[in-house]
Amino acid sequence: MLAGKGESTNIVHNYLIKSFNIQKVIIEEPVPRSYFLKKRMKKLGFVKVLGQVLFQTFTVSYLKKRSVERTNEIKRLHQLNCSSINEGEIINVKSVNDNETVNILREIKPDIVIVNGTRIISKKVLNCVPAKFINMHAGITPMYRGVHGAYWALVEKQNELCGTTIHFVDEGIDTGNILKQGIIQTNEKDNFYTYPLLQLAIGLPLLKEAIWEVLDNKYQIILPPKGESKLRSHPTLLEYWSYRLHRNVK
Repeated sequence: MLAGKGESTNIVHNYLIKSFNIQKVIIEEPVPRSYFLKKRMKKLGFVKVLGQVLFQTFTVSYLKKRSVERTNEIKRLHQLNCSSINEGEIINVKSVNDNETVNILREIKPDIVIVNGTRIISKKVLNCVPAKFINMHAGITPMYRGVHGAYWALVEKQNELCGTTIHFVDEGIDTGNILKQGIIQTNEKDNFYTYPLLQLAIGLPLLKEAIWEVLDNKYQIILPPKGESKLRSHPTLLEYWSYRLHRNVK
């Protein structure tokens, strides 16, 4: 596995370890927040990014506190195991794109590399071993690339596109060939904070199925749904509360 540190990485690992031999989990350090914000401001502008920061600072923390019961319910219903990964399995690197990562992968010689929550992986890393790199993306591609695909699908009243994609990893952002897609069902207890957990829950069995098919060389690339390919970002504070009031999307 190539992953970022966090609960979703633990959940993916603990689900897959029951069926596959995971040799190592290479975990990269988070991208420095200052670097991330500067890069985003160049692309989206200061006002937009400020609104996103305010949303994450105030609204997301509010939703997290309000969603404890629902979060626990989803984890229980789908048997999501958040236990920490054994330290003996983990190799820490500064970035998945470092030469250290290349050397580790060449030494391990994996059949498949599962990607979860990393920065964009460089061509150098993707081509350093003959393994297939597979990612579980929280959104239906190509319309909902980037982040929070389920939320934006609901905002745009595209409930049939509110789900998860299993795809091969290429040099783009969630642009790889699609292996599997699944749609989530939400209820009145769900919100921005719980959608990703539902997407993770529905994606795990699809990921497992895709891995077996790739290992057996019986996988099929599926055609993407028709629609404009679009890279999504976080809503701003104003956008979130506007959509919540006028479109009833929490």
